[in-house]
Amino acid sequence: MKPFMRALLERNVQRLSELDFLLSREDIMQDMTQFLALSREHAEVAALVTPYQHWLQLTQDSESAQSMLQDSDPEVQAMAQEEIASARTQLDALQAQLQRMLLPKDRDDARNAFLEIRAGTGGDESTLFAGDLLRMYTRFCAERGWRVEVVNESPSELGGYKEAVVRIEGSNVYGCLKFESGGHRVQRVPVTETQGRIHTSACTVAVLAEPDEAEAVKINPSDLRIDTFRASGAGGQHINKTDSAVRITHLPTGIVAECQDGRSQHSNKAQALRVLTARIQEKDRSERAAKDAAERKSLIGSGARSDRIRTYNFPQGRFTDHRINLTLYKLLAIMEGDLGDVVEALQAYEAAQQLAALEDAA
Repeated sequence: MKPFMRALLERNVQRLSELDFLLSREDIMQDMTQFLALSREHAEVAALVTPYQHWLQLTQDSESAQSMLQDSDPEVQAMAQEEIASARTQLDALQAQLQRMLLPKDRDDARNAFLEIRAGTGGDESTLFAGDLLRMYTRFCAERGWRVEVVNESPSELGGYKEAVVRIEGSNVYGCLKFESGGHRVQRVPVTETQGRIHTSACTVAVLAEPDEAEAVKINPSDLRIDTFRASGAGGQHINKTDSAVRITHLPTGIVAECQDGRSQHSNKAQALRVLTARIQEKDRSERAAKDAAERKSLIGSGARSDRIRTYNFPQGRFTDHRINLTLYKLLAIMEGDLGDVVEALQAYEAAQQLAALEDAA
């Protein structure tokens, strides 16, 4: 184990002793707010200290077994070798667990998310690619058992989308998809191309954590302009005869959100307001991330739509994530929703960056 990790863990051992003492004091026990806060911290610190103490005990047992290798009895030596091998396996697993536990937690990782896809440069081909991306993410979500709900969509004439916004509900959605934000470029022969030439077009993707209603930014109702209009696209006779679609504009920032998928104006307004809140919070997050990235020069990007993060090269069957220099030659499988390797590679890269930052700060 690296010295900086030992130092961090030893600090937690010391903090656990301090918390044990504080929680035994009568004055703190009588202050329920302080008592509950310290109790929560105690549980968090104890969850880290317990496996660390197990690691220390295994390390000591392994060192004792090392001395037994010098014994003249072959059976004792064999037993010592078994103990050392077993301890090494457990030590490696515990060290990996402790490393994960030490990494900073993003409290939004466990949240549901809004996924927004917009066609960019490339005309009709860009809208078709937007449809392909939506299908890719929808299939990935289905494999994970996540629920996908359409919030707003603007279909193109050829069957793709000028824009599509969906809400994704499930376990750890934002933590899995947050690195998808940015510019996605496709290189292929469009269906509209008659001479077989390869074209390049692009879409932008944004993934927004769904706000916790208790912690969401407070929006002054007087800062909102709410417009209603007749929904377009699918929805049946009801949706075509009433002004059920809602567009909400946050006047101070100019951020807009709309919803027309619901059957009622009330439900569309509620959903549009959730999207608007998520976009405002994401604006704040992006500004903080850009500032942090400038300070530590992180290669994973800020998640801004202007960042070109991906290339999907169909003639070569190649998928490339430019932030981490990841290239996979299984593009067709990825477009069918096989994003597991990509998500894991990006999460591993983030963990390595966080660990390096911890070491620098230690």
